Amino acid sequence: MKNVSRRNFLKTGAVAAAGLTIVPHSVLGRSFGHTAPSDKLNIAGIGVGGMGRRNLANMNTENIVALCDVDWAYADKTFKDYPNARRFKDWRNMFDEMSQSIDAIMVATPDHTHAGVTAHAITLGKHCYTQKPLTHSVYESRLLTQLAAKYKVATQMGNQGNSFDWCRQIAEWIQAGVIEEVYEVHCWTDRPIWPQGLQQPKESQKIPKTLDWDLFIGPAEKCPYHSVYTPWNWRGWWDFGTGALGDMACHIMDPLYWALDLKYPTRVIGSSTLSNFYSHPHAQVVTYTFPARPNKGKIKMPEVKVHWYDGGLMPPRPEELKAGQMMGDENGGILFIGTKGKIMTGCYGMNPTLLPFSDMEHFNQPAPTLPRVKGVNGDIWKTTAHEQDWIRACKESPDHRTEASSHFGFSGPFNEMAVMGVLAVRLSGLQGLHRELEWDGENMEFTNISPNDKIKIVTVDDFKVIDGDPRFDRRFTEFSAADMAKEWIRHTYQNGFSLPEMPQ
Repeated sequence: MKNVSRRNFLKTGAVAAAGLTIVPHSVLGRSFGHTAPSDKLNIAGIGVGGMGRRNLANMNTENIVALCDVDWAYADKTFKDYPNARRFKDWRNMFDEMSQSIDAIMVATPDHTHAGVTAHAITLGKHCYTQKPLTHSVYESRLLTQLAAKYKVATQMGNQGNSFDWCRQIAEWIQAGVIEEVYEVHCWTDRPIWPQGLQQPKESQKIPKTLDWDLFIGPAEKCPYHSVYTPWNWRGWWDFGTGALGDMACHIMDPLYWALDLKYPTRVIGSSTLSNFYSHPHAQVVTYTFPARPNKGKIKMPEVKVHWYDGGLMPPRPEELKAGQMMGDENGGILFIGTKGKIMTGCYGMNPTLLPFSDMEHFNQPAPTLPRVKGVNGDIWKTTAHEQDWIRACKESPDHRTEASSHFGFSGPFNEMAVMGVLAVRLSGLQGLHRELEWDGENMEFTNISPNDKIKIVTVDDFKVIDGDPRFDRRFTEFSAADMAKEWIRHTYQNGFSLPEMPQ
Protein backbone atom coordinates (compact mmCIF):
# COMPACT_ATOMS: atom_id res chain seq x y z
CA MET A 1 0.00 0.00 0.00
CA LYS A 2 2.85 2.42 0.74
CA ASN A 3 4.03 2.16 -2.85
CA VAL A 4 0.66 3.06 -4.38
CA SER A 5 0.25 6.72 -5.39
CA ARG A 6 -2.68 8.68 -3.95
CA ARG A 7 -4.12 9.24 -7.45
CA ASN A 8 -3.93 5.58 -8.45
CA PHE A 9 -5.28 4.49 -5.10
CA LEU A 10 -8.36 6.65 -5.58
CA LYS A 11 -8.83 5.36 -9.13
CA THR A 12 -8.98 1.77 -7.92
CA GLY A 13 -11.97 2.50 -5.70
CA ALA A 14 -10.22 0.59 -2.97
CA VAL A 15 -11.52 2.91 -0.30
CA ALA A 16 -15.12 2.09 -1.10
CA ALA A 17 -14.36 -1.58 -1.55
CA ALA A 18 -12.75 -1.76 1.85
CA GLY A 19 -15.68 0.05 3.46
CA LEU A 20 -13.44 2.72 4.91
CA THR A 21 -15.01 5.97 6.09
CA ILE A 22 -11.85 7.44 7.63
CA VAL A 23 -8.56 6.95 5.82
CA PRO A 24 -5.24 7.28 7.69
CA HIS A 25 -2.69 9.88 6.61
CA SER A 26 -0.31 7.10 5.66
CA VAL A 27 -2.68 6.14 2.84
CA LEU A 28 -3.91 9.39 1.35
CA GLY A 29 -1.69 12.13 2.70
CA ARG A 30 -2.71 15.07 4.83
CA SER A 31 -3.85 17.36 2.01
CA PHE A 32 -6.79 15.08 1.17
CA GLY A 33 -8.67 16.22 4.26
CA HIS A 34 -9.27 12.87 5.96
CA THR A 35 -7.92 12.55 9.49
CA ALA A 36 -8.24 9.54 11.71
CA PRO A 37 -10.03 10.37 15.01
CA SER A 38 -7.02 9.17 16.98
CA ASP A 39 -4.73 11.58 15.13
CA LYS A 40 -4.07 15.19 15.98
CA LEU A 41 -4.70 17.78 13.31
CA ASN A 42 -1.82 19.86 12.03
CA ILE A 43 -3.21 23.40 12.21
CA ALA A 44 -1.77 26.59 10.74
CA GLY A 45 -2.80 29.95 12.19
CA ILE A 46 -3.08 32.94 9.83
CA GLY A 47 -3.55 36.26 11.60
CA VAL A 48 -2.42 35.33 15.10
CA GLY A 49 -1.80 38.60 16.94
CA GLY A 50 -5.30 39.32 18.25
CA MET A 51 -8.38 37.07 18.33
CA GLY A 52 -6.36 34.46 16.48
CA ARG A 53 -4.25 33.86 19.56
CA ARG A 54 -7.35 33.04 21.60
CA ASN A 55 -8.67 30.73 18.88
CA LEU A 56 -5.37 28.85 18.73
CA ALA A 57 -5.33 28.47 22.51
CA ASN A 58 -8.72 26.77 22.19
CA MET A 59 -7.26 24.47 19.52
CA ASN A 60 -4.09 23.51 21.38
CA THR A 61 -5.28 19.94 21.79
CA GLU A 62 -3.90 19.64 18.24
CA ASN A 63 -0.51 20.34 16.66
CA ILE A 64 0.01 24.04 15.87
CA VAL A 65 2.59 23.65 13.10
CA ALA A 66 2.69 27.06 11.39
CA LEU A 67 2.00 30.69 12.27
CA CYS A 68 1.52 33.45 9.71
CA ASP A 69 1.14 37.16 10.41
CA VAL A 70 2.13 40.32 8.57
CA ASP A 71 3.19 41.99 11.86
CA TRP A 72 5.70 39.92 13.77
CA ALA A 73 5.81 42.34 16.70
CA TYR A 74 2.05 42.06 17.21
CA ALA A 75 2.26 38.28 16.79
CA ASP A 76 5.23 37.82 19.11
CA LYS A 77 3.21 36.51 22.09
CA THR A 78 1.69 33.82 19.89
CA PHE A 79 5.09 32.93 18.45
CA LYS A 80 6.27 32.34 22.02
CA ASP A 81 3.21 30.19 22.73
CA TYR A 82 4.26 27.77 19.95
CA PRO A 83 8.04 28.01 19.62
CA ASN A 84 8.25 24.96 17.34
CA ALA A 85 5.79 26.28 14.78
CA ARG A 86 7.26 27.63 11.54
CA ARG A 87 6.76 31.36 11.00
CA PHE A 88 5.61 33.16 7.87
CA LYS A 89 4.45 36.60 6.79
CA ASP A 90 2.85 35.56 3.50
CA TRP A 91 0.27 32.76 3.63
CA ARG A 92 0.97 31.95 -0.01
CA ASN A 93 4.56 31.06 0.87
CA MET A 94 3.30 29.00 3.78
CA PHE A 95 1.11 26.89 1.50
CA ASP A 96 3.91 26.55 -1.08
CA GLU A 97 6.30 25.23 1.52
CA MET A 98 4.06 23.35 3.96
CA SER A 99 0.84 22.34 2.22
CA GLN A 100 1.47 18.61 2.65
CA SER A 101 2.03 19.13 6.39
CA ILE A 102 -1.14 21.14 7.09
CA ASP A 103 -4.58 19.63 7.68
CA ALA A 104 -6.49 22.74 8.70
CA ILE A 105 -6.19 26.49 9.07
CA MET A 106 -7.44 29.15 11.46
CA VAL A 107 -7.95 32.58 9.84
CA ALA A 108 -8.20 35.73 11.98
CA THR A 109 -6.81 38.37 9.64
CA PRO A 110 -8.58 41.70 8.92
CA ASP A 111 -11.92 41.23 7.16
CA HIS A 112 -10.73 42.08 3.65
CA THR A 113 -8.30 39.15 3.54
CA HIS A 114 -10.51 36.42 5.05
CA ALA A 115 -11.86 35.19 1.74
CA GLY A 116 -8.62 34.99 -0.19
CA VAL A 117 -6.84 32.89 2.41
CA THR A 118 -9.84 30.68 3.11
CA ALA A 119 -10.84 30.08 -0.51
CA HIS A 120 -7.38 28.99 -1.58
CA ALA A 121 -7.04 26.76 1.49
CA ILE A 122 -10.33 25.01 0.66
CA THR A 123 -9.13 24.23 -2.87
CA LEU A 124 -6.11 22.56 -1.27
CA GLY A 125 -8.41 20.38 0.80
CA LYS A 126 -7.77 22.17 4.10
CA HIS A 127 -10.41 22.42 6.80
CA CYS A 128 -11.10 26.07 7.67
CA TYR A 129 -12.00 27.96 10.83
CA THR A 130 -12.48 31.59 9.74
CA GLN A 131 -13.28 34.46 12.05
CA LYS A 132 -16.42 36.54 11.70
CA PRO A 133 -17.43 38.29 9.62
CA LEU A 134 -16.75 35.40 7.29
CA THR A 135 -15.93 37.75 4.41
CA HIS A 136 -15.74 41.40 3.37
CA SER A 137 -18.24 41.15 0.49
CA VAL A 138 -21.38 39.32 -0.60
CA TYR A 139 -19.70 37.53 -3.50
CA GLU A 140 -16.91 36.25 -1.26
CA SER A 141 -19.48 34.72 1.11
CA ARG A 142 -21.21 32.92 -1.76
CA LEU A 143 -17.85 31.69 -3.04
CA LEU A 144 -16.79 30.19 0.30
CA THR A 145 -20.19 28.54 0.72
CA GLN A 146 -19.94 26.82 -2.64
CA LEU A 147 -16.26 25.93 -2.37
CA ALA A 148 -16.81 24.28 1.02
CA ALA A 149 -19.64 22.21 -0.45
CA LYS A 150 -17.55 21.17 -3.46
CA TYR A 151 -14.41 20.20 -1.57
CA LYS A 152 -16.25 18.72 1.44
CA VAL A 153 -13.95 20.22 4.04
CA ALA A 154 -15.05 20.92 7.61
CA THR A 155 -15.70 24.62 8.21
CA GLN A 156 -16.69 26.99 10.98
CA MET A 157 -17.19 30.75 11.23
CA GLY A 158 -15.82 32.22 14.46
CA ASN A 159 -19.11 33.41 15.94
CA GLN A 160 -18.60 31.44 19.14
CA GLY A 161 -22.04 32.24 20.58
CA ASN A 162 -23.47 29.94 17.92
CA SER A 163 -22.30 26.92 19.92
CA PHE A 164 -24.09 27.98 23.10
CA ASP A 165 -27.50 26.72 24.14
CA TRP A 166 -29.11 30.19 23.90
CA CYS A 167 -29.42 30.04 20.09
CA ARG A 168 -31.13 26.69 20.30
CA GLN A 169 -33.35 27.70 23.20
CA ILE A 170 -34.60 30.77 21.34
CA ALA A 171 -35.30 28.69 18.23
CA GLU A 172 -37.21 26.15 20.31
CA TRP A 173 -39.33 28.86 21.96
CA ILE A 174 -40.22 30.54 18.68
CA GLN A 175 -40.80 27.36 16.72
CA ALA A 176 -42.98 26.04 19.56
CA GLY A 177 -45.17 29.12 19.17
CA VAL A 178 -44.42 30.74 22.53
CA ILE A 179 -45.09 34.21 21.04
CA GLU A 180 -46.87 32.89 17.92
CA GLU A 181 -45.91 34.49 14.58
CA VAL A 182 -42.83 36.73 14.66
CA TYR A 183 -43.22 39.68 12.30
CA GLU A 184 -40.64 42.17 13.64
CA VAL A 185 -37.20 41.93 15.28
CA HIS A 186 -34.90 44.65 16.66
CA CYS A 187 -31.15 44.10 17.21
CA TRP A 188 -28.62 46.52 18.71
CA THR A 189 -24.99 46.68 19.83
CA ASP A 190 -22.73 48.95 21.84
CA ARG A 191 -20.16 48.90 18.99
CA PRO A 192 -18.15 50.49 17.53
CA ILE A 193 -15.52 50.59 20.23
CA TRP A 194 -12.89 51.78 17.73
CA PRO A 195 -12.69 55.11 15.82
CA GLN A 196 -15.02 55.58 12.83
CA GLY A 197 -16.10 58.51 10.67
CA LEU A 198 -12.45 59.39 10.02
CA GLN A 199 -10.87 61.05 7.01
CA GLN A 200 -7.92 59.42 5.31
CA PRO A 201 -4.70 60.59 7.01
CA LYS A 202 -2.92 63.32 5.07
CA GLU A 203 0.54 62.36 6.29
CA SER A 204 2.32 59.03 5.97
CA GLN A 205 4.42 57.39 8.65
CA LYS A 206 7.48 55.19 8.59
CA ILE A 207 6.56 51.54 8.29
CA PRO A 208 7.68 49.51 11.34
CA LYS A 209 10.43 47.04 10.51
CA THR A 210 8.37 44.13 11.82
CA LEU A 211 5.35 44.91 9.57
CA ASP A 212 4.95 43.96 5.91
CA TRP A 213 2.62 46.78 4.88
CA ASP A 214 2.08 45.49 1.35
CA LEU A 215 0.86 42.16 2.70
CA PHE A 216 -1.48 43.95 5.11
CA ILE A 217 -2.97 45.88 2.16
CA GLY A 218 -3.34 42.59 0.31
CA PRO A 219 -6.10 42.82 -2.36
CA ALA A 220 -7.19 46.36 -1.37
CA GLU A 221 -6.15 49.61 -3.02
CA LYS A 222 -2.69 50.74 -1.96
CA CYS A 223 -2.35 53.63 0.49
CA PRO A 224 0.53 54.97 2.61
CA TYR A 225 1.13 53.33 5.97
CA HIS A 226 -0.35 54.99 9.05
CA SER A 227 -0.76 53.59 12.55
CA VAL A 228 -4.47 54.50 12.47
CA TYR A 229 -5.08 51.41 10.30
CA THR A 230 -3.35 48.62 12.19
CA PRO A 231 -2.97 46.56 14.30
CA TRP A 232 -6.52 47.07 15.57
CA ASN A 233 -8.42 50.01 14.09
CA TRP A 234 -8.80 48.49 10.63
CA ARG A 235 -12.44 47.61 11.42
CA GLY A 236 -13.45 51.26 10.99
CA TRP A 237 -12.12 51.59 7.41
CA TRP A 238 -14.19 50.53 4.39
CA ASP A 239 -11.21 48.97 2.59
CA PHE A 240 -10.24 46.71 5.48
CA GLY A 241 -13.25 46.18 7.76
CA THR A 242 -17.02 46.01 7.88
CA GLY A 243 -17.67 48.32 10.81
CA ALA A 244 -19.97 47.59 13.72
CA LEU A 245 -22.55 45.77 11.59
CA GLY A 246 -20.04 43.36 10.11
CA ASP A 247 -18.32 42.85 13.44
CA MET A 248 -21.35 42.17 15.63
CA ALA A 249 -24.26 41.09 13.40
CA CYS A 250 -22.71 37.63 13.12
CA HIS A 251 -23.05 37.39 16.91
CA ILE A 252 -26.25 39.26 17.67
CA MET A 253 -28.38 38.31 14.66
CA ASP A 254 -27.35 34.66 14.77
CA PRO A 255 -30.23 33.47 17.02
CA LEU A 256 -32.91 35.13 14.89
CA TYR A 257 -31.40 33.95 11.60
CA TRP A 258 -31.55 30.42 12.97
CA ALA A 259 -34.92 30.62 14.77
CA LEU A 260 -36.78 32.26 11.90
CA ASP A 261 -35.23 30.08 9.18
CA LEU A 262 -34.04 33.10 7.18
CA LYS A 263 -31.96 33.21 4.03
CA TYR A 264 -31.90 36.17 1.63
CA PRO A 265 -33.78 39.41 2.34
CA THR A 266 -35.78 40.91 -0.52
CA ARG A 267 -35.53 44.56 0.53
CA VAL A 268 -33.13 46.67 2.60
CA ILE A 269 -32.69 50.31 3.53
CA GLY A 270 -29.93 51.94 5.54
CA SER A 271 -29.29 55.33 7.07
CA SER A 272 -26.42 56.70 9.09
CA THR A 273 -24.60 59.64 10.53
CA LEU A 274 -22.25 61.40 8.11
CA SER A 275 -20.19 58.88 6.18
CA ASN A 276 -17.29 59.37 3.81
CA PHE A 277 -15.32 57.52 1.17
CA TYR A 278 -12.81 56.09 3.64
CA SER A 279 -14.37 55.26 6.99
CA HIS A 280 -17.60 53.81 8.33
CA PRO A 281 -20.11 56.19 9.94
CA HIS A 282 -20.33 56.65 13.71
CA ALA A 283 -23.83 55.15 13.86
CA GLN A 284 -26.29 53.50 11.51
CA VAL A 285 -29.70 51.87 11.21
CA VAL A 286 -30.47 49.10 8.71
CA THR A 287 -33.87 47.53 8.06
CA TYR A 288 -34.11 44.22 6.21
CA THR A 289 -37.33 42.69 4.92
CA PHE A 290 -37.41 38.90 4.61
CA PRO A 291 -40.20 37.15 2.71
CA ALA A 292 -42.56 34.58 4.20
CA ARG A 293 -41.02 31.13 4.65
CA PRO A 294 -42.55 27.65 4.99
CA ASN A 295 -44.14 26.86 8.35
CA LYS A 296 -42.01 25.42 11.14
CA GLY A 297 -44.36 22.72 12.32
CA LYS A 298 -47.63 24.46 13.12
CA ILE A 299 -46.07 27.92 13.35
CA LYS A 300 -46.29 30.26 10.39
CA MET A 301 -43.21 32.16 9.28
CA PRO A 302 -44.66 35.37 7.81
CA GLU A 303 -42.79 38.27 6.23
CA VAL A 304 -40.54 39.76 8.91
CA LYS A 305 -38.73 43.08 9.26
CA VAL A 306 -35.37 42.96 11.01
CA HIS A 307 -33.96 46.26 12.31
CA TRP A 308 -30.28 46.81 13.17
CA TYR A 309 -28.91 49.70 15.33
CA ASP A 310 -25.35 50.56 16.33
CA GLY A 311 -23.23 53.50 17.49
CA GLY A 312 -25.50 54.20 20.47
CA LEU A 313 -28.76 54.17 18.52
CA MET A 314 -31.49 52.03 20.05
CA PRO A 315 -34.92 50.68 19.13
CA PRO A 316 -38.05 52.00 20.86
CA ARG A 317 -38.18 50.80 24.45
CA PRO A 318 -40.75 48.02 25.00
CA GLU A 319 -43.67 49.24 27.09
CA GLU A 320 -43.45 46.03 29.15
CA LEU A 321 -40.13 47.15 30.67
CA LYS A 322 -40.41 48.96 33.98
CA ALA A 323 -38.22 51.88 35.01
CA GLY A 324 -34.73 50.68 35.80
CA GLN A 325 -35.03 47.47 33.80
CA MET A 326 -32.35 47.20 31.12
CA MET A 327 -33.02 46.53 27.46
CA GLY A 328 -30.86 43.55 26.62
CA ASP A 329 -27.53 43.89 28.40
CA GLU A 330 -24.62 46.32 28.35
CA ASN A 331 -23.34 44.89 25.04
CA GLY A 332 -26.59 44.81 23.07
CA GLY A 333 -29.56 42.56 22.56
CA ILE A 334 -32.49 41.28 20.52
CA LEU A 335 -36.21 41.98 20.77
CA PHE A 336 -38.58 39.55 19.00
CA ILE A 337 -42.13 40.82 18.48
CA GLY A 338 -44.78 38.20 17.82
CA THR A 339 -48.54 38.27 17.44
CA LYS A 340 -48.93 37.05 21.05
CA GLY A 341 -45.92 38.35 22.95
CA LYS A 342 -42.29 39.43 23.00
CA ILE A 343 -38.95 37.78 23.73
CA MET A 344 -35.91 39.83 24.75
CA THR A 345 -32.31 38.66 25.00
CA GLY A 346 -28.90 40.08 25.74
CA CYS A 347 -25.95 40.13 23.36
CA TYR A 348 -25.26 36.76 21.66
CA GLY A 349 -28.86 35.80 22.51
CA MET A 350 -27.89 35.46 26.18
CA ASN A 351 -30.52 35.04 28.90
CA PRO A 352 -33.72 35.04 26.81
CA THR A 353 -36.84 36.14 28.64
CA LEU A 354 -40.46 36.78 27.94
CA LEU A 355 -41.77 40.31 28.40
CA PRO A 356 -42.95 41.35 30.85
CA PHE A 357 -40.50 39.51 33.10
CA SER A 358 -43.41 38.33 35.24
CA ASP A 359 -44.49 36.03 32.39
CA MET A 360 -41.49 33.85 33.21
CA GLU A 361 -42.92 32.94 36.62
CA HIS A 362 -45.33 30.37 35.21
CA PHE A 363 -43.60 29.68 31.90
CA ASN A 364 -43.23 26.05 30.88
CA GLN A 365 -40.07 25.70 28.85
CA PRO A 366 -40.59 23.84 25.56
CA ALA A 367 -38.84 20.50 25.49
CA PRO A 368 -35.39 20.66 23.85
CA THR A 369 -35.52 19.48 20.24
CA LEU A 370 -32.19 20.70 18.88
CA PRO A 371 -28.88 18.95 19.62
CA ARG A 372 -26.48 20.83 21.89
CA VAL A 373 -22.76 21.30 21.37
CA LYS A 374 -20.64 19.49 23.92
CA GLY A 375 -18.34 21.39 26.24
CA VAL A 376 -20.05 24.79 26.48
CA ASN A 377 -20.01 26.61 29.79
CA GLY A 378 -21.45 29.88 31.04
CA ASP A 379 -18.51 32.09 30.01
CA ILE A 380 -18.49 32.81 26.29
CA TRP A 381 -14.84 33.92 26.43
CA LYS A 382 -13.52 30.85 28.24
CA THR A 383 -15.23 27.95 26.52
CA THR A 384 -13.35 25.96 23.89
CA ALA A 385 -16.54 24.37 22.54
CA HIS A 386 -16.81 26.29 19.25
CA GLU A 387 -13.28 25.46 18.15
CA GLN A 388 -13.46 21.90 19.44
CA ASP A 389 -16.76 21.27 17.65
CA TRP A 390 -14.96 22.20 14.41
CA ILE A 391 -11.99 19.97 15.27
CA ARG A 392 -14.40 17.07 15.81
CA ALA A 393 -15.94 17.69 12.38
CA CYS A 394 -12.50 17.81 10.76
CA LYS A 395 -11.81 14.30 11.98
CA GLU A 396 -15.00 12.80 10.57
CA SER A 397 -15.43 11.39 7.09
CA PRO A 398 -17.07 13.91 4.72
CA ASP A 399 -19.79 11.39 3.85
CA HIS A 400 -20.71 10.79 7.49
CA ARG A 401 -19.80 14.10 9.07
CA THR A 402 -21.97 16.02 11.50
CA GLU A 403 -21.11 19.54 10.42
CA ALA A 404 -19.86 22.07 12.94
CA SER A 405 -22.48 24.41 14.31
CA SER A 406 -21.65 27.46 12.15
CA HIS A 407 -20.35 25.66 9.07
CA PHE A 408 -20.22 27.66 5.86
CA GLY A 409 -23.47 26.14 4.57
CA PHE A 410 -25.16 28.13 7.34
CA SER A 411 -22.76 31.00 8.00
CA GLY A 412 -22.09 31.79 4.34
CA PRO A 413 -25.67 32.91 3.53
CA PHE A 414 -25.91 34.48 6.99
CA ASN A 415 -22.79 36.54 6.37
CA GLU A 416 -24.09 37.56 2.94
CA MET A 417 -27.04 39.20 4.67
CA ALA A 418 -24.80 41.07 7.11
CA VAL A 419 -22.36 42.51 4.57
CA MET A 420 -25.17 43.34 2.13
CA GLY A 421 -26.53 45.59 4.89
CA VAL A 422 -23.11 47.24 5.18
CA LEU A 423 -23.14 48.30 1.54
CA ALA A 424 -26.85 49.29 1.72
CA VAL A 425 -25.83 52.03 4.14
CA ARG A 426 -23.32 53.34 1.60
CA LEU A 427 -25.90 53.30 -1.19
CA SER A 428 -29.09 54.49 0.48
CA GLY A 429 -27.74 56.63 3.31
CA LEU A 430 -26.73 60.29 3.42
CA GLN A 431 -26.54 61.83 -0.09
CA GLY A 432 -27.37 58.38 -1.47
CA LEU A 433 -30.40 56.88 -3.15
CA HIS A 434 -32.78 57.50 -0.21
CA ARG A 435 -34.93 54.52 -1.07
CA GLU A 436 -35.56 50.97 -0.04
CA LEU A 437 -33.39 48.79 -2.24
CA GLU A 438 -34.75 45.61 -3.78
CA TRP A 439 -32.40 42.65 -3.48
CA ASP A 440 -32.20 39.56 -5.69
CA GLY A 441 -30.35 37.22 -3.39
CA GLU A 442 -29.92 34.36 -5.84
CA ASN A 443 -28.17 36.63 -8.35
CA MET A 444 -26.52 38.92 -5.77
CA GLU A 445 -27.77 42.20 -7.23
CA PHE A 446 -30.00 45.18 -6.48
CA THR A 447 -32.79 45.32 -9.03
CA ASN A 448 -34.04 48.89 -8.63
CA ILE A 449 -30.81 50.83 -9.22
CA SER A 450 -30.80 52.33 -12.70
CA PRO A 451 -27.72 53.21 -14.81
CA ASN A 452 -28.61 56.89 -14.31
CA ASP A 453 -28.73 56.79 -10.49
CA LYS A 454 -25.99 58.76 -8.74
CA ILE A 455 -24.68 58.84 -5.19
CA LYS A 456 -22.56 61.55 -3.60
CA ILE A 457 -19.86 60.57 -1.13
CA VAL A 458 -17.81 62.86 1.11
CA THR A 459 -14.18 62.83 -0.04
CA VAL A 460 -12.95 65.96 1.79
CA ASP A 461 -14.20 67.09 5.19
CA ASP A 462 -12.07 69.77 6.86
CA PHE A 463 -12.95 72.10 9.71
CA LYS A 464 -11.00 75.04 11.07
CA VAL A 465 -11.67 78.02 13.29
CA ILE A 466 -10.17 81.22 11.89
CA ASP A 467 -10.44 84.43 13.94
CA GLY A 468 -13.19 82.85 15.98
CA ASP A 469 -15.27 81.82 12.96
CA PRO A 470 -15.88 78.19 11.92
CA ARG A 471 -14.80 77.34 8.38
CA PHE A 472 -16.11 74.14 6.80
CA ASP A 473 -14.67 72.57 3.71
CA ARG A 474 -16.87 69.56 2.94
CA ARG A 475 -16.76 68.24 -0.62
CA PHE A 476 -18.74 65.47 -2.28
CA THR A 477 -17.73 63.38 -5.27
CA GLU A 478 -20.44 61.92 -7.48
CA PHE A 479 -20.38 58.25 -8.49
CA SER A 480 -22.57 55.92 -10.51
CA ALA A 481 -24.73 54.04 -7.99
CA ALA A 482 -24.90 50.98 -10.24
CA ASP A 483 -21.11 50.86 -10.67
CA MET A 484 -20.45 51.27 -6.98
CA ALA A 485 -23.03 48.63 -6.04
CA LYS A 486 -21.38 46.18 -8.43
CA GLU A 487 -17.93 46.91 -6.98
CA TRP A 488 -19.06 46.63 -3.37
CA ILE A 489 -20.92 43.36 -3.98
CA ARG A 490 -17.81 41.85 -5.55
CA HIS A 491 -14.62 43.71 -4.74
CA THR A 492 -11.94 44.00 -7.41
CA TYR A 493 -8.84 42.22 -6.16
CA GLN A 494 -5.61 44.16 -6.68
CA ASN A 495 -1.84 43.80 -6.20
CA GLY A 496 -1.60 40.31 -7.65
CA PHE A 497 -4.13 38.72 -5.27
CA SER A 498 -7.01 36.70 -6.66
CA LEU A 499 -9.83 34.33 -5.79
CA PRO A 500 -10.54 30.86 -7.16
CA GLU A 501 -13.39 30.59 -9.65
CA MET A 502 -16.95 30.09 -8.41
CA PRO A 503 -17.87 26.39 -8.70
CA GLN A 504 -20.39 25.66 -11.44
